Amino acid sequence: VLLWPRARLAPMLAGALAPTGALMTFLALWTGALWGRPAWGAWWVWDARLSAVLLLFALYLGFVFVRVLIDDPQRAQRAGALFALVCVAAVPLVYYGVWWWNSMHDGASLDLARAAPRLAGPLLGGLLLAYAGFGVWSAAAVLHRLRSIILEREADSDWVRRLPEGQP
Repeated sequence: VLLWPRARLAPMLAGALAPTGALMTFLALWTGALWGRPAWGAWWVWDARLSAVLLLFALYLGFVFVRVLIDDPQRAQRAGALFALVCVAAVPLVYYGVWWWNSMHDGASLDLARAAPRLAGPLLGGLLLAYAGFGVWSAAAVLHRLRSIILEREADSDWVRRLPEGQP
């Protein structure tokens, strides 16, 4: 969709999603290191699952930097779209890595194919609440960033000039 010349919202949405995804991936790596130190005695181990998430973080940053470092918006959009095609290859690697690689990490706590979760009720409730909270925060951050990107890109149009002052 990003390569389609008439798709105007898709590149802006990708530009809004990537920083939030990078932040969430960084938080997963950082909190994992904080938890891993007392559990395994090391901040980082070169585990296949951890390395896949680190690769995902690097790809998020790469997408953001490709879009930021190219001055021409059309070229930045096209380069970002081509880079996103490369990034898509990492998605199954990270997602299915929980099932593919046996490592020091436990398996998936939630499995949609399994009838019953592997977590006790209170832990499951807390995990689902945390998922919902991060989901709502992520959606709000992405929508706020998307709004800013649209207003920046359309700054010279009449509808933006008619907006009340002080309402970015």
